[in-house]
Amino acid sequence: MSKLQKLRAAMAEKGFDAVIITSEVNQRYITGFNFQDGLVLVTANRAVLITDFRYIEAAKASKAAGIFEIITPDKRHSAVVAEIVKDCGGKVAAVEEAKISLSGYEAFKAALEGCEVKGGASAIIDGLREFKDAEEIASTAKAQDIADAAFKHIIEFIRPDMTEIDVALELEFFMRAHGAESTAFDTIAVSGKASSLPHGEPRNVQLEKGFLTMDYGAKIDGYCSDMTRTIVIGKADDEMKRLYNTVLEAQLAALAAAKPGALCREMDKIARDIIDNAGYKGTFGHSLGHGVGMYIHEAPGLSQKVMPADRKLTPGHIVTFEPGIYIEGKYGCRIEDMVAVLEDGILNFTHSPKELIEIC
Repeated sequence: MSKLQKLRAAMAEKGFDAVIITSEVNQRYITGFNFQDGLVLVTANRAVLITDFRYIEAAKASKAAGIFEIITPDKRHSAVVAEIVKDCGGKVAAVEEAKISLSGYEAFKAALEGCEVKGGASAIIDGLREFKDAEEIASTAKAQDIADAAFKHIIEFIRPDMTEIDVALELEFFMRAHGAESTAFDTIAVSGKASSLPHGEPRNVQLEKGFLTMDYGAKIDGYCSDMTRTIVIGKADDEMKRLYNTVLEAQLAALAAAKPGALCREMDKIARDIIDNAGYKGTFGHSLGHGVGMYIHEAPGLSQKVMPADRKLTPGHIVTFEPGIYIEGKYGCRIEDMVAVLEDGILNFTHSPKELIEIC
């Protein structure tokens, strides 16, 4: 079943006659075409991609052609939507409640006279996007292959006299030069005391001795990869080795327990218990992981707070396993792999080594 067919089935179940898609990521998800300044309208019998002159040629050459009507109207988008919905006899239209602005909602509400305009499209599409098909898994694998290659490159490229920004830029340049359409998110490369910041920003300072944490990803066909590796600039002392090996043990244990049907909360607990019992309680302050797709953070979460409490790893999920230990004012370490949940087990996309690497 195609994404469009799945959307229509969900619309029918919810009683929506039309869905108005205004966010760029969800437009690309449904149509396969990446564009801006337009929208997608789906009814029971029409699927319309509304764009302008800048994108019309590319749209007609894309995979959306032949499936979606591609139009470039000379009037306001809300007016075009109103005409189509009226022609279809639509009584209830759903907008993306998590993405649309208040002014955008009011514009559709005013234009679709006689039709109820309400939220609900975000919940439907987010629910569809949570479970990836074979094509989406393949795109994610390609994105992670580029990220893995970038790690191999950076390990050979790093010199202790480089800056954190040098490292981040080299990772990004390598990924773009080797096929990534963009980075998946802002690259993290933080060293020394700054490695205690889980989402620290690269600084224009020479790499500090100690841990260097690199968290980055590539994007292919709109799908993100996400990985983290922590290495050492200089030599690791015994306590650094103990901390690193505790994080690695926690990650490997959670990965070993991952399977279809495993509780998301239990994945987090397995890793957290190992870190807590090693004497680092209170230093692992984020969740074990999160879903990855066209957004870098999607459902499901691997945390003690995920709802519902009995949420399970299910075929189609792509999630990260990324425990960490962060000692304020001293240093920190995180190790992250990204996996897909399949019918018969777990596919780990991430192939970069995880033994402690020292750069002297």
